Amino acid sequence: MTAAGIPFYLVFFLLSSTLSSSSSSSSSLLIFIPELKLLVSDADDYLERTFMSPASVRAGILIREWMEDAGLRTWMDSMGNLHGRVEGMNPSAQALLIGSHMVAPLDTVVDAGIFDGSLGIISAISALKALKSNGKLGELKRPVISFSDEEGVRFQSTFLGSAAVAGVLPLTALNTSDKSGVTLQDVLKGNSIEITEESLLELKYDPSSVWGYIEVRSPALHYFEDKAISVILGYSTNNLALDLEYFDSFMQLHIEQGPVLEWTGFPLAVVKGIAGQTRMKVTVRGSQGHAGTVPMSMRRDPMAAAAELIVLLENLCKHPREFLSDGGNCNEYTLESLSTSLVCTVGEISTWPSASNVIPGQARNYSVTFTVDLRTIDDVGREAVVYELSNQIYKICDRRSVSCIIERKHDANAVICDQELSSQLRSAAYTAVQRMTGEIQEEVPVLMSGAGHDAMAISHLTKVGMLFVRCRGGISHSPEEHVLDDDVWAAGLVVLAFLESHM
Repeated sequence: MTAAGIPFYLVFFLLSSTLSSSSSSSSSLLIFIPELKLLVSDADDYLERTFMSPASVRAGILIREWMEDAGLRTWMDSMGNLHGRVEGMNPSAQALLIGSHMVAPLDTVVDAGIFDGSLGIISAISALKALKSNGKLGELKRPVISFSDEEGVRFQSTFLGSAAVAGVLPLTALNTSDKSGVTLQDVLKGNSIEITEESLLELKYDPSSVWGYIEVRSPALHYFEDKAISVILGYSTNNLALDLEYFDSFMQLHIEQGPVLEWTGFPLAVVKGIAGQTRMKVTVRGSQGHAGTVPMSMRRDPMAAAAELIVLLENLCKHPREFLSDGGNCNEYTLESLSTSLVCTVGEISTWPSASNVIPGQARNYSVTFTVDLRTIDDVGREAVVYELSNQIYKICDRRSVSCIIERKHDANAVICDQELSSQLRSAAYTAVQRMTGEIQEEVPVLMSGAGHDAMAISHLTKVGMLFVRCRGGISHSPEEHVLDDDVWAAGLVVLAFLESHM
């Protein structure tokens, strides 16, 4: 039970103090309370909390009580970030950041699942609580951090929390408005938090104080000697952060949000890196006409052209070697990387006038538009794919006598996880699963993260590490999101393995 008399939100790890005394079964170690999700929701019948909404504020109060109950010193900064810190023996030592966005405890997507983000930070707090109960909390010498508003639902800006800490959030973010015209600065002020451009800049961490970052997106915690532990839960922005000289690494653990681990039959995976991303908008213009009177041979149909372009994209991303081998832009390493990590998606299509008896045309400055989302761990390869795709689009449009416009809307470079952190995570995951099953385990899988995570923002600040936890069907951002109790427990054992092996 917490100080407020309510068990930890979602899952409370009743973790033993050592791996050797841990049970191989999770059934008696987890308390699952699905009703709690609606206690801190702005909606009546589904889970929803946006930045600084009433439910988000209530969730923050609850999380702060849990932090303090676990022995952490807590405070809230001028961006609404909630910090929790275990003071170490050496106050000047660099800190390890352990973090996650608080999708469930603080902010969520609309009609959210209950594990994304929240499972990680709750496990971190629970591990600290377990150490406190066993009289070992004082031996920790590192900070733990947790972020919120990674999803960016209210202000359409992702990684607000982590970007603030990393110092990569623009000052202009304070003037960003939600759909009601309320600015980020106004929302904070309405919650008795005064924020200015100057105070925003003062939030930035000093990089020399940070040893690294381990993101808790599903349970995981990392510990090193002579370090403090700090936890941060909150909302942030780009150019605000804390004293970076105070931290030395960041670790994140998260549900996979994909189907690969379920397919391999392994509960955990080490993340080798987070894919870089390019978002594009393609507009195709042709000649509008009557669906029954214009002969097929005389049409300049932008919809048919767009269909061919979308199939081209699929073929290019399924078989990048066939398109890129002869151009000389990619070496063998890049081609191999693209073959295993490149994914492409057309997520939106719109037409004008969007009538069943009309060939789309040029009215209102567009006839057919669609979006393209490209992701791969190889930034050089991503640029080569964008270049080849653009050339092929122009050729097809020219052949079909339609015009096209390609707009590049967003770019984010890939993030490669730190080898030392990844090695330690792999070892802890192997030990945890072996302890649970009593059997010699196969190698822990190594996966790329196609989804964006707070570690991307924190990589501007320090080295990062990540661990994935299997989720059923790869479903996320949905009420159907689910993690098996045994998988949650395995991840909890990883937390303890990190903490206790370095005490």
